[in-house]
Amino acid sequence: MEKTQNNVGKLETQLKQWGAKLDEFVARADRAGTAARIDNRKRIDDLKTKVQAAQSKLDEVKTAGSEKWETLKTGVESAWHELDLAFKKLKN
Repeated sequence: MEKTQNNVGKLETQLKQWGAKLDEFVARADRAGTAARIDNRKRIDDLKTKVQAAQSKLDEVKTAGSEKWETLKTGVESAWHELDLAFKKLKN
């Protein structure tokens, strides 16, 4: 149980950090020119979708409890990996 709570806590912290980064990106995108704003809007929408998917997986783990962690772990890791890649691309 404790291991699952630690994992969930780490995931929640990471998700909050990504949410803050997304907010920063949105603010920068709003200040950008029209062409950049259109491109950034697509990237923002993609990131928001990935954040929602990650949050959904995290909520699923929290609801299921520690007995289901191993079953849900792959889905959570996959969602986190996709979100991590999306944020790395955002920096480029």
